[in-house]
Amino acid sequence: MLNAFGQVFTFKVLAVMVVAALYGLMVGAIPGLTATLAVALMVPITFFMEPVPAIAGIVTMAAMAIFAGDLPAVLLRMPGTPASAAYTDQAYRFTQAGRGEYILGMSACTSAIGGAIGVLALIFGAPLLARFALNFSSFEYFWLATLGLTAAIMVGGTQITRSAVSLLIGLLVAAVGIDPVSGETRFTFGSDALLGGFGFIPVIIGLFAVAEILRYCTRSASERELPQVAQQPLYWRALRDALNNKLGILRGSVTGTLIGALPGAGADIAAYIAYAMGRRKGSAGAEQDDDAVSQIAPATAANNAAVGGSFIPATVFGIPGDSLTAIVIGVLLMKGLNPGPTIFTDNAGMINAVFVAFLLANLLLIPFGFIAVRLFKQVLRIPQGVLMPSILLFAMVGAYAVENSLFAVVTILVFGVLGFLLEENDFPLAPMILGIVLGPLLEETFVTSMMRSNGSFVAFIERPVSLVLALTTLAVWLIPPLLRLWREHRVPRPALTD
Repeated sequence: MLNAFGQVFTFKVLAVMVVAALYGLMVGAIPGLTATLAVALMVPITFFMEPVPAIAGIVTMAAMAIFAGDLPAVLLRMPGTPASAAYTDQAYRFTQAGRGEYILGMSACTSAIGGAIGVLALIFGAPLLARFALNFSSFEYFWLATLGLTAAIMVGGTQITRSAVSLLIGLLVAAVGIDPVSGETRFTFGSDALLGGFGFIPVIIGLFAVAEILRYCTRSASERELPQVAQQPLYWRALRDALNNKLGILRGSVTGTLIGALPGAGADIAAYIAYAMGRRKGSAGAEQDDDAVSQIAPATAANNAAVGGSFIPATVFGIPGDSLTAIVIGVLLMKGLNPGPTIFTDNAGMINAVFVAFLLANLLLIPFGFIAVRLFKQVLRIPQGVLMPSILLFAMVGAYAVENSLFAVVTILVFGVLGFLLEENDFPLAPMILGIVLGPLLEETFVTSMMRSNGSFVAFIERPVSLVLALTTLAVWLIPPLLRLWREHRVPRPALTD
């Protein structure tokens, strides 16, 4: 480890990390441009770099870009990354109250803490956690997806019926395209553009960014003014409140690390589940008071913790946890490092240097995050007549850049109208987003599990981990209504009088 510190704390590596941090903040703050895209665009530059600065720059970019997604989410109600969509609505209420800078400061602190916990788990528990993650079969992934869909109902608030309708719309959108098992086309209506389904990033941009622009067009002149963010620095208070929510942050960090370690899961699902857990533990009036912090903090911690978790199967077994770690594995192979158990013996100094750089990148989140908040806050000073068309332009360019297709531009416009109509009728968007994310995973794992078990449903609860997940999911479904019935029956009946 001493050798690893010596490799990281050099002028070249630190300079690369600073540049990567600024680049990651810039890309992550633009709605539609994800951390994966930021890393992918920088891969050609890593050809000319040594292994340690190359990987250090990549992990720094990833950490900064995921946090930067909170900037437009909190200040403009337009999530910069899919993981930020889980708590966008609730965080935006702080901006409307003039406290956007505070909640972003807290997000920087909790993201740094969550990311650091994820990296520490990567350093000290990678082999154990990776072995646990590899034990997951299609049965466990089915119950994990089911638990995630249950979380979608929770994040929708108290309107269970409307949340369920929104979730079903998301599942319907996820079903468009080619069936993952049979190969048959569904809901394409003869259009070749729909064979691959709707791209997730264009859908997110449409539901939030374009819908917000349409909402701006329908407002009166007096309602079009953006809320102003308080000018006084609130960072020390944000750091204090983040530390006061240490149990929630720890819970979100552990959730993010464990979910991130599962191949194919990632920060999006981790953020939704952590946020849903926070809502279940919060008070009834959390949307109006500071109790909302205890719900947002675990989700922001889970975002960055999931990044560290996704590196566990990538480094120990060479199995990418998500698209980001798939790129990292490619860079490691390009540098002559073979991810797998032997990397800890053959290249111990190198891989430990990567871990130290990863930890340092998360610690840099606090100062760089605060600077980004102060700079991005100036966006609110731009007249909305200039800002909204600019955002629409960025949204169209971002959608086209991700999908490399003009159909992506059509997608953001269609889902912009859909998102506007849903919210105008009080249907939450968060369940729909999670339905789109988890729909393919739910369908594929269910069909695969039924084929493996020859149609037997008993196989879904035969394995210990799948049984625990099944009981947890059923408990989440059944306990709230049972508690409600129990409270109703405890109410004393009025005594009969003669």
